Amino acid sequence: MPATEETTRKPYRIGLIVPSSNTTMETEIPAMLRAREQVLPERFTFHSSRMRMKSVTKEELMAMDRDSDRCALELSDARMDAMGYACLVAIMSMGRGYHRESQRRLHDVTAANGAPTPVITSAGALVEGLQAIGAKRVAIIAPYMKPLTKLVIDYIENEGIEVLDSISLEIHDNLTVGARDPKAPAELWKQLNLQGADAIVASACVQMPSLASIPLIEAASGLPVVSSAVCTTYALLNSLGLERRVPGAGTLLSGRY
Repeated sequence: MPATEETTRKPYRIGLIVPSSNTTMETEIPAMLRAREQVLPERFTFHSSRMRMKSVTKEELMAMDRDSDRCALELSDARMDAMGYACLVAIMSMGRGYHRESQRRLHDVTAANGAPTPVITSAGALVEGLQAIGAKRVAIIAPYMKPLTKLVIDYIENEGIEVLDSISLEIHDNLTVGARDPKAPAELWKQLNLQGADAIVASACVQMPSLASIPLIEAASGLPVVSSAVCTTYALLNSLGLERRVPGAGTLLSGRY
């Protein structure tokens, strides 16, 4: 059989802008896209640049965010097809709507380097993923200290999505967040008040593992379930103009949206 454009195309290069202590972004996002490779023709490679951050405090998050320009510049040297900046709370702690400013600025950095690249953030992706499934009222699970969770809730609500209930695990050490059992959210969600909820956010943090819990929570709750990592994967695929379908990753990545 003659080779098709899809079978001869080089893999899409995904650039990951990662907090230095993050151990989950480079496992869950590739895991989803590898699962997608089992059912669809496109292939992907993953390339990271890291920003220093050890404790999830507002001060460290602000300092880390300033480092994101360097990461985008470094990745653009390798000519990415799309980039994802995955620290949701870093973006949301910078003020309402900041994901738009961040995405625009980081794209401009790549363009100035002669390699204009779509850049998405996990903060913007979470909002857009919830909007894609039509969720107006949600309940969320977050690893953050309560003041940071409050910032996240305010940010989401400013985008027109009401947060009905939340769980804050109050873990400030980012390595500890990443070491959590990915099936823990499959029990935690039961503590949420879901009356009137349209969807559940199993992890409002790309570092807190939750991928294994998403189909379990959907089956038990009957509600759509997303996470920051799932929404980031959705946004990356969308920025590439590819079908947003990943087996076992929940409603948002079912291919219906």
